[in-house]
Amino acid sequence: MGIARLCKHAFFAPLLLSPKAEKVGGQAIIEGVMMRSKGKVSWAVQKLSGEVAVEHRPFVSIAKRIRFLGWPVFRGAVSLFESLDLGIKALNRSAELAYEEKSSTEKKELGLRERLAGVATMFAAFGLSIGLFMFLPMSILSWAGFEKNALLFNLGTGAIRVLLFLGYLTVISFWKDVRRVFEYHGAEHKAIFTFEDGKELTLENMRPYHTFHPRCGTSFLLLVTLVSIMFFAIIDSLMTAFVFENGYTLVNRLAVHLALIPLVAGVSYEVLKFSDRYQHVKVVGWLTAPGLWLQRITTKEPDDTQLKIASDALQASL
Repeated sequence: MGIARLCKHAFFAPLLLSPKAEKVGGQAIIEGVMMRSKGKVSWAVQKLSGEVAVEHRPFVSIAKRIRFLGWPVFRGAVSLFESLDLGIKALNRSAELAYEEKSSTEKKELGLRERLAGVATMFAAFGLSIGLFMFLPMSILSWAGFEKNALLFNLGTGAIRVLLFLGYLTVISFWKDVRRVFEYHGAEHKAIFTFEDGKELTLENMRPYHTFHPRCGTSFLLLVTLVSIMFFAIIDSLMTAFVFENGYTLVNRLAVHLALIPLVAGVSYEVLKFSDRYQHVKVVGWLTAPGLWLQRITTKEPDDTQLKIASDALQASL
């Protein structure tokens, strides 16, 4: 497994995160699955030899230790950043486990290269995400002359972001390595469904479940886009009227939107929790449907080996 493969995993890792409060959540990692429960995080990874390595460690969210960070909206922003941090660490550790059969010298050299690649890829991914999903749509709408109408501007940028996001997911889904991770993503969801229904985590119980889960991180990212349309429309109107009366430039707008991402993420998180709690209500089901449709790209049907690895990871987190 080379640096190129790790880079690809690290680039789309945020898409696979499942920010689930008070319930188990997970993420597909390199040849395995990470699971997170209320007080523990674990992962199961298949080595080159075929052996499955399972590790776990205590984890208590800072939102549980600092009271105000557990308040609505605050907890969503905290969960987002904690999920990103845990996800990157799990990806790095899964790469290390995959190299355990190599000599100590090889592992040391590869480990250093992977860490450097991981850091570089993380910065590149954030930079590309800001440039591609924020600056580019805003530039297009500004060029088209929509910057004076806050609602139309943000509806347009939101639509472009969704199209870019769908295109990005579609393209990477054709990569062999990415498809395998999407299969682990499906295994993660099947294991969680089985657990939430109170059933034993056996292959027989896990197989019938579908791979689409309403609390998936892919759905969360789509929710962030939708919430940001109305939220930024209101903020832009206020900024134009009271702060930037002499001109609300593209740079000003980008800076304001970036600063408000944690707040938008927090609000989106509350919407996600609400939709999960009331998903049996028909109207809520209609609203969550686009996120489930999107998982037709980001999840694939897993094989029994992948299901067993997801089961091992989840049981280790409990």
